[in-house]
Amino acid sequence: MENINKSRLFLASALALITTAMTFAIRARLETVFGPEGIGLTLEQIGYAFTPAFFGFTLAMIFGGPLVDLLGIKKITWMAFATHAIGIVWTLFASSMTSLFLATLFIGIGNGLVEAALNPLIASMYSDQKTKMLNRFHVWFPGGIVIGSIAGWFIMDVLGLDWQIMVATLFIPLVMYGILFFGQEFPVTERVKLGISNKQMMGSVTQPLFIFMVLCMFLTAASELGTTQRIESLLKTSVASPLLVLAFINGIMALGRLSAGQVVHKLKPAGMLLYSAIFTLAGLWLLTITSGGMTFVAAAVFAVGVTFFWPTMLGFVAEYLPETGALGLSIMGGAGMFSVSLVLPIMGKLMDNANATEALRTMSILPAILIVAFIGLNIYMKKRNKA
Repeated sequence: MENINKSRLFLASALALITTAMTFAIRARLETVFGPEGIGLTLEQIGYAFTPAFFGFTLAMIFGGPLVDLLGIKKITWMAFATHAIGIVWTLFASSMTSLFLATLFIGIGNGLVEAALNPLIASMYSDQKTKMLNRFHVWFPGGIVIGSIAGWFIMDVLGLDWQIMVATLFIPLVMYGILFFGQEFPVTERVKLGISNKQMMGSVTQPLFIFMVLCMFLTAASELGTTQRIESLLKTSVASPLLVLAFINGIMALGRLSAGQVVHKLKPAGMLLYSAIFTLAGLWLLTITSGGMTFVAAAVFAVGVTFFWPTMLGFVAEYLPETGALGLSIMGGAGMFSVSLVLPIMGKLMDNANATEALRTMSILPAILIVAFIGLNIYMKKRNKA
């Protein structure tokens, strides 16, 4: 890796993830633009219009994962840049459920390709600190949501400007990460470096432990992103500015991920996941019974819970199942985003037919299941380590 500028590649990767994360925050704000009080879509229709952000992400990761080994990290990264650019431009011209759906699809594919290319990039560059550095890289997912949330609140709620100006802010990190990646040399993926064959990789993703982690990823991702993606509708009767709650949640997440190295050392990945599930369950229930300033207290508990979910799930697989390679990381990320694409319309229907409290209570079932699953994982890992 003599000719590889790790610091520049890491910075460019962070900006690519900021672009990805800002789309989540801005999309949350667009819910009111396109909703019943705006263009006139129902909350269920908006849920369907937003689903390609997640199944597009899933498809990009599932197909992009193996292609990262075949084509290289660099080509997949530039494919992410191109689809991001198309999706942002299309969003600027969206005026119906169909156009919003298609714009969101391209952004979802771009987001998925970012994860498909850059998770293996980080794992390859920092092979002796995978969980720590993946958490540090994923600081910029909540960090980007904070940036996008504040930008959306300031542009639309404070300045009263058009929503297209808010969407156009996505070009700033997009252009920056394109410039930083331009002309750089990229490392090969860890699977290629270790000489693991395609047959070995394909066989490794059928291991019971990997399948278990994929199933858990469905629930961890839905608990985190299903809730935060619909924050405007879930909290509109609890607080004046739900986007500020979203920024608050993700600010806590970003700070938590910066200290991930210390937490990993004390708890190990399996322990981190168990404590995350407990706090997530408590946070979701608190959100159903609080309003005003106390909503921020509930949101803080929820934020502590979801902080380590996504990067630690990836770090666990990279650390304990390295033979799954880029495909393993892509399947994990794809499963997570696919689960969110399923839960968004369900949450919308619950809010249309019942209320936000019912939707939050239903979502709390997911971390309750995860508590049981991660207790089992901790027992298994202790036995495995002794053996």
